Amino acid sequence: MEGELQRLFDSVEALGRKANVNAAFGKPVVAEGRTLIPVAEVAYGFGLGFGVAAEEEGEAGAESNVGGGGGGGVRSRPVAMVEITPEEVRVEPLMDEGKIALAGILLVGWSVFWIARALMRIFGKR
Repeated sequence: MEGELQRLFDSVEALGRKANVNAAFGKPVVAEGRTLIPVAEVAYGFGLGFGVAAEEEGEAGAESNVGGGGGGGVRSRPVAMVEITPEEVRVEPLMDEGKIALAGILLVGWSVFWIARALMRIFGKR
């Protein structure tokens, strides 16, 4: 069991070394006198758990059960683009259209609910 734990810890350590500035900032691209540098958010995490349960079996002694598990994940998403020109340096944030669309759908649903509720209170009790 110690060998498996050591391999897990080695994997976490190796992943931590990879989650550095080179993972967040992509390779610069030069085009038409401009340099573009992609910027990403990189995150990782791991969880681990063990448990031991003991049950007595009469006079024969105790039987113990051992269990464990673990998991992990890595996430990377683009967040901005750095544009370098001879005149200026600009940071252009990238918008997540999916989140904007979801917020709009939730706003419409919330509005329809409250309008329907108000109409039911006005016209529903006759």
